[in-house]
Amino acid sequence: MMNNNPIYDDVTRSVVSVLVQDVEGIITRVTAMFTRRGFNLVSLTSAKTETEGINRLTVVVDASEHAIEQLTKQLNKLIQVIKVVRLDEDNTIGRSLMLVKVSANNSNRPQVVDAANIFRARIVDVAPDSVVIEATGTSSKLRAFLEVLEPFGVRELVQSGRVALNRGPKTMASSK
Repeated sequence: MMNNNPIYDDVTRSVVSVLVQDVEGIITRVTAMFTRRGFNLVSLTSAKTETEGINRLTVVVDASEHAIEQLTKQLNKLIQVIKVVRLDEDNTIGRSLMLVKVSANNSNRPQVVDAANIFRARIVDVAPDSVVIEATGTSSKLRAFLEVLEPFGVRELVQSGRVALNRGPKTMASSK
């Protein structure tokens, strides 16, 4: 059976930046706009901005162009939403944070440290049988780093959602 609904045609990964007032329940109201339409959020990051009382939500979602346009219109109707911008991958700087605990003993610890250094990651904890490494970067960089660490034994892993800003002087205005 073919689906003739344009919301589900040509699904791509999109990054949407949403400036909101820092009020109770705003994350729930924003994410409800996506989940009510059946879209799975790939990641969601909420953080304070340079302006007191204003937070930036960075939402990564798989959706069609049409769906993103509709979601943007709906989000702009929320009183606590200041501005919604779909970030263009070519003009955006985006990073995620990863903490990974890797098996490391006296014999292989130098190789684990070398791998971390190659990827510009930092050792943030050392135990007799493991190290915890902090790495930041694009999804592809973090994936490549994990592939290098796999032979040593990844014990635990946590990765944040993406945070992103436009390149150059372009900013999100603080008015609707």
